[in-house]
Amino acid sequence: MKPQMKFHLVFSLLMGAMMVFLMTFVITAVNLGFGPHFLAARARVFVIAYVIAVPVIFFLAPIARKLTGGLLGVHP
Repeated sequence: MKPQMKFHLVFSLLMGAMMVFLMTFVITAVNLGFGPHFLAARARVFVIAYVIAVPVIFFLAPIARKLTGGLLGVHP
């Protein structure tokens, strides 16, 4: 695997984990509060969201970079 592709894959995995970790915490807390089922519910939605988020980040991050570069007049 090319280093650039490996970087993009690892970036997607890490960004997905960080984003999903934070968002599932906030959304689960808002919807359920910090009751007895909080951890189990959060773990369940974390897995579901992570499986969806990583491919979305993998495929959309390059598009977001190009759009940002176009908006700012910078081409990384």
